[in-house]
Amino acid sequence: MPCSVMNDARPPAHRPGAPVSTPSAATPGTSSPAVAPATGAAATLGHASVPDGAPDGRFGSLGPVGLVLAGGLSVQFGAALAVSLMPRAGALGVVTLRLAVAAVVMLLVCRPRLRGHSRADWGTVVVFGIAMAGMNGLFYQAVDRIPLGPAVTLEVLGPLALSVFASRRAVNLVWAALALSGVFLLGGGGFDDLDPAGAAFALAAGVMWAAYILFSARTGRRFPQADGLALAMAVGALLFLPLGIAESGSKLIDPVTLALGAGVALLSSVLPYTLELLALRRLPAPTFAVLMSLEPAIAAAAGFLILDQALSATQSAAIALVIAASMGAVRTQVGRRRAKALPEPS
Repeated sequence: MPCSVMNDARPPAHRPGAPVSTPSAATPGTSSPAVAPATGAAATLGHASVPDGAPDGRFGSLGPVGLVLAGGLSVQFGAALAVSLMPRAGALGVVTLRLAVAAVVMLLVCRPRLRGHSRADWGTVVVFGIAMAGMNGLFYQAVDRIPLGPAVTLEVLGPLALSVFASRRAVNLVWAALALSGVFLLGGGGFDDLDPAGAAFALAAGVMWAAYILFSARTGRRFPQADGLALAMAVGALLFLPLGIAESGSKLIDPVTLALGAGVALLSSVLPYTLELLALRRLPAPTFAVLMSLEPAIAAAAGFLILDQALSATQSAAIALVIAASMGAVRTQVGRRRAKALPEPS
């Protein structure tokens, strides 16, 4: 259960919502952006320090690295399932089903308290929900038009840009240049091989991802455990419900469509949250952030295996450049924090 795990693992005065994209590169209670993009629980928790002997339940035998990779596989294969569902329900319908089912599960599990919150608290969680809905809606519009691997690669640029700008270190210009080189290769010098609208939707989803990161942190400081995340999911689901109904109508309540939509929600939200939160109890933050940087590669693999979306050698090289840029930004940020933590010589 995401909330029960979070109750065990959450750091004091925090959560849900890491100060930036991944719980890994963020430290509890800070407002400085994290480095690598993340999904699921990675965006809901700061680095949680838990004794190595803490029990991890039935998933513990996978090991923390295995849990993170399993979470990443779940997210991207859930996205691939969503793409296969789009001919039945449309992109907006799939987003509606994902957000609605995930919101119901999170609300039932977390049972967030509705009283005792200020207007500022509610304003923050509403904006967080808008960012979440926008991020998902734009991303699914992208994967409806371009392959999954390139879509995730372009989306990752949002959190990557946020970390580079926030760091203000010259070395991060190298990582930015590396990422831009990857984008240039991915577009073949002009995005001739990719649908321009799909690429634009993916980049816009990256912008919303960066906003999601920032408001995830603010929500985490205002709401205990996963209460803010559950409420934000409910906000996002309510916002998308009219759009999903307008596009798909009665198709949303077709038993097969509903079952597949529930599968998307479980694979893309509920299961990754659980696996990543379990991993965060034992996995060092830098390792988690680097592993999350592999998301574009996992997405490309899911697109190939499930959707038969083969990538050219150039596109594969482009994805590798963006992954390298993300990993480099992670290591730079972590090294900077470690240097600050070292005591000054007397």
